[in-house]
Amino acid sequence: MPTQKKLLIPGLTNKGPIYYQLSAAELVEQTIIRGQGVLNDTGALCISTGKFTGRSPKDKFIVKDAITENTIDWGGFNIPIDTKYFQQLKKKILDYLGTKEEVWVRDAYACADPEFRLNIRVINENPWSNLFAYNMFLRPDEKELDHFEPAWHIIQAPGFLADPVVDGTRQQNFSIISFTEKTILIGGSGYTGEMKKGVFSVLNYLLPNDRNVLSMHCSANMGIEKDVAIFFGLSGTGKTTLSADPERELIGDDEHGWTDKSIFNFEGGCYAKTIDLKEEKEPEIFHAIRSGSLVENIVFYPGTRVIDFSNKSITENTRVSYPLNFISNALEPSIGGLPKNIFFLTCDAYGVLPPISKLNPGQAMYQFISGYTAKVAGTEAGVTEPKATFSACFGAPFMLLHPGKYAEMLGKKMKEHNVKVWMINTGWSGGAYGIGKRIKLDYTRAMISAALQGKLDHVDYKPHPVFGVEMPEYCPDVPVDILNPRNTWPNQNAYDIKAKELAKQFVENFEKYAMGVTEEIRNSGPCLN
Repeated sequence: MPTQKKLLIPGLTNKGPIYYQLSAAELVEQTIIRGQGVLNDTGALCISTGKFTGRSPKDKFIVKDAITENTIDWGGFNIPIDTKYFQQLKKKILDYLGTKEEVWVRDAYACADPEFRLNIRVINENPWSNLFAYNMFLRPDEKELDHFEPAWHIIQAPGFLADPVVDGTRQQNFSIISFTEKTILIGGSGYTGEMKKGVFSVLNYLLPNDRNVLSMHCSANMGIEKDVAIFFGLSGTGKTTLSADPERELIGDDEHGWTDKSIFNFEGGCYAKTIDLKEEKEPEIFHAIRSGSLVENIVFYPGTRVIDFSNKSITENTRVSYPLNFISNALEPSIGGLPKNIFFLTCDAYGVLPPISKLNPGQAMYQFISGYTAKVAGTEAGVTEPKATFSACFGAPFMLLHPGKYAEMLGKKMKEHNVKVWMINTGWSGGAYGIGKRIKLDYTRAMISAALQGKLDHVDYKPHPVFGVEMPEYCPDVPVDILNPRNTWPNQNAYDIKAKELAKQFVENFEKYAMGVTEEIRNSGPCLN
């Protein structure tokens, strides 16, 4: 019989067992027995998250109360909800769970650095959601569990649906954070990432406000000289691929904090995209899909249990979660020293930005707030040409404070620790998408390696005429003629026009942040003259 434990959870009166702190194997077995998942050919548990295969940003709310009213950057992704709606939904969701034959509970924590540890109790309606919590949050040992006291609760019930008319929500699904109750409510959606990003949102509020720690949506790794590198980037820019360097230890692939003495991972696992996954391109992720990992919304090849990673019929957002120790070069505990290099990754489908450029602190803060990449034709319905996308701090949906707050902290830490900041274009050269060519991954890796090894410290640089960033005139193992993007275009006048067009989009996007940032940041944008 699986381990059972009755827990005192205020407001929850369960008629059946509460399964507490089950192992990954037990949770997999329970999922299969209940007909909620199957194993693939490598032993990974494959499940469907149902109607929702991704986050629902318009249905994420923050309780507006005495704590948050004057501290949250309201608007955009930060949508307020009244305390009364939170209270009634909390009672309803606990009453709903009380009708269930079984409930799963897990004690875990976020933040690998013990000084900033946040204890979390996760309450789930089904076993595979609890497996996700096991994989993604940090796992206390038995001795720690003896005296575990949760600071925050996550209550997740995919089968519970809100009534928008009376519950103050937009739809039947919702994710609500209350800083007074220290609780995250998730209902109506089985997408597991809502739990992970709910905790990330909480940390993005608590750490900068209360602990002077910069919270970051980034990957990080560390070399043999203990030099740490940070990689920021939106989806599709290469953040996971480029940080997975066999010669460097992986600190983490998504969420980190920067203190006065270290970079530390918030999580205990990875949540990687699997669409078009290939062993030769991303071997670590490919081989992490094994017993204990949780794979979401995939399709098998007909008549087999082999995953067709190219199949997008359910969603492009196919995912796998697994503990960090499934990665062979993962650093444990996942705490590194102070960073020496920061990389902003952008996939510029306009072919305007240099493949590598060096940024001064003002430019770094400006680009950090901008969070730019460009989608190419075919990535979204109706997108027939490159489309600029901006996401503040490379993670706007999870940033609860004004982006200027995070940017100023970044700038201060950069200056204090003399950190070099680079912008890497993993997109196009020689023309926009459809005309130019994608910059070779081998060249991108060579440029990052050169920056990490200090081989770009003593080369000559030339400022970009529009964006002002410094372009190296030489980089080992990279053709000189691609370092200045203007020189790669057959028609340089066409390049100048496209560069001005992109610069205008930067300026227009930045207008909404201008009032909340310093003059140094405002003056570091592209030049339209």
